[in-house]
Amino acid sequence: MRSDALHGQVQPHPLLRKLESIADLSDEERQAILALPMNVRVFEAKSDIVRDADRPSDCALVLDGFVCRYKILPDGRRQIMGFYIPGDIPDLQSLHLQVMDHSVGTLVRSSIATIPHQNLRELMRHHPGLAEIFWRDSLIDAAMFREWMIGMGRRTAFQRTAHLLCELHVRLRAVGLAGADGYELPVTQNELGDALGLSTVHVNRVLQDLRSEGLIVLRGGSLSIPDWEALKITAEFDSAYLHLKALARDVG
Repeated sequence: MRSDALHGQVQPHPLLRKLESIADLSDEERQAILALPMNVRVFEAKSDIVRDADRPSDCALVLDGFVCRYKILPDGRRQIMGFYIPGDIPDLQSLHLQVMDHSVGTLVRSSIATIPHQNLRELMRHHPGLAEIFWRDSLIDAAMFREWMIGMGRRTAFQRTAHLLCELHVRLRAVGLAGADGYELPVTQNELGDALGLSTVHVNRVLQDLRSEGLIVLRGGSLSIPDWEALKITAEFDSAYLHLKALARDVG
């Protein structure tokens, strides 16, 4: 088990923190998760963990760092379809879909634990409750896709950017990786543009507007949120789609 010190306390394994943010775990289920074989590797920034058309035999668990799911278009443009944080398994669907239809890569130097599919299947077979929790996690991932689609199709660039910043704040805080007024955001404006369907110039302009309205302070990869309620209202952000055990509106 990998542990971190935060405020002098040993923190639970990232996967436990994530799963316990969306469901209750028994002691037996916690021990079963900790007993999973995990091969830990460090990937440098902008490295692929799994590529489009790969046939993976294991799943990738983010232990530390920042990861994205993305697709490269024929003309070389990239669409980022999700950001993933410690505790997330961005390629969990590879348990059932043999061929990857997109890539998963790091945005910063990241520690990744690979878990063999065989061991995950055995875990779920012997612990049906965990199978349900992993299924719930996959459904929440799909809910985030739906919310991103609404943003791309119907929200303004200003709202879309504010909404993404709200989502990351709630998700990070739910697993103990953000404070009440902000979090580390190791994402470039180019990467934000690839996620939001905006040019880098447009992202820069939107971020300046968010700053000028006193909604965010972004400095050196650290995002501060002076007025969380105002940012939520601006983004029309309702955290219900994240389906957190502790309601995300309370987490935020």
